[in-house]
Amino acid sequence: MSLRPRILVTGARGQLGRELLRAFDGRAQLIPCDRSTLDQSLPTQIRERVREVVPDIVINTAAYTAVDRAESEPDLARAINAQAPAIFAEEAKRIGALLVHYSTDYVFDGSKPGAWLEDDPTGPLNVYGATKLAGEEAVRSVGGRYLIFRTSWVYGPHGKNFLFTMLRQGRERDSLSVVDDQVGAPTSSIEIADATCTIALGLFEGRFGNASDSSGVYNMTCTGAVSWCGFARAIFSRAPQLLSGKMPTVNAISTAQYPTPARRPLNSVLSNEKLAARFGVRLASWEAALDAVLAAVSSTQISS
Repeated sequence: MSLRPRILVTGARGQLGRELLRAFDGRAQLIPCDRSTLDQSLPTQIRERVREVVPDIVINTAAYTAVDRAESEPDLARAINAQAPAIFAEEAKRIGALLVHYSTDYVFDGSKPGAWLEDDPTGPLNVYGATKLAGEEAVRSVGGRYLIFRTSWVYGPHGKNFLFTMLRQGRERDSLSVVDDQVGAPTSSIEIADATCTIALGLFEGRFGNASDSSGVYNMTCTGAVSWCGFARAIFSRAPQLLSGKMPTVNAISTAQYPTPARRPLNSVLSNEKLAARFGVRLASWEAALDAVLAAVSSTQISS
């Protein structure tokens, strides 16, 4: 075994992929892939790439994440979210590599009053959630050494996400209407990447015991909970310098008042106790994580 693991990172130009490259920089031999070098809708390309690299760890961040568009493109969503993870799992198992794969709160229907546990019954409300659940099931079926991290409401200092949408609209409009009856934990790509790095390197170095004994599904979100409306208000109150002197009013509306092609769960809060118990890892509160992301965002990035 080499001193530093060889890590194949898919979706390397995405918001999570970029943070993973930062988190592992200098601590691993990184082989980044994006859509220009690896088309995850093509099984042959996936197999060829893994066999070429022969990684110690595969971290699969690439996914079809256009939740509403997935309703009209279910085949493509399934190819990327379900079939590709199955192939990664097969190839990782063949060479004894650890597979790290990310899933979503959308595997649940949102009807539970409390935080969702990993073994609660699933029931996705939309195509995106159904394909991500199929990806989980495929990885578990293949077996081998794997970690599936379920996260929620992901945003960060790079890419397209809710944070940038709110800041852009906040600079352009005097008032916005944002859904207030969907509750979850906004989770930054920075927090996910740092936690992934701690766990993956710990397993590689033997600090968490046998990686096969750790295989399974783990929730990985920031702590606390807030509605989309509350999150928007927190963004504006914490980042007045990024709003060109404006402070828009945020009006609370219901999900029924904002219809979308894909249904969303009302409760997306996930329990992170299993992650903490197994690896001693807890992500920051969503408020602290938001402050860290805003500190990393420049006004130049916002206007670009």
